[in-house]
Amino acid sequence: MAWSWRLEKADGTTVGTSEETFSTQSDAESWLGENWRGLRTGEVDKVTLMDGETVVYGMSLQDPQ
Repeated sequence: MAWSWRLEKADGTTVGTSEETFSTQSDAESWLGENWRGLRTGEVDKVTLMDGETVVYGMSLQDPQ
């Protein structure tokens, strides 16, 4: 399967997906580690890691309150 990130607003509305797909979960997580600040600046509030069509986990890109 191909790994990717679903990009979302705080209310769960999908605003896109990562421009790349990845062959491993580790590659996908490394990409997020390198790009999360730019995503947050681009008004992405949270991301969901996808393995094909399967949700693996989601996480917020916002600072903890």
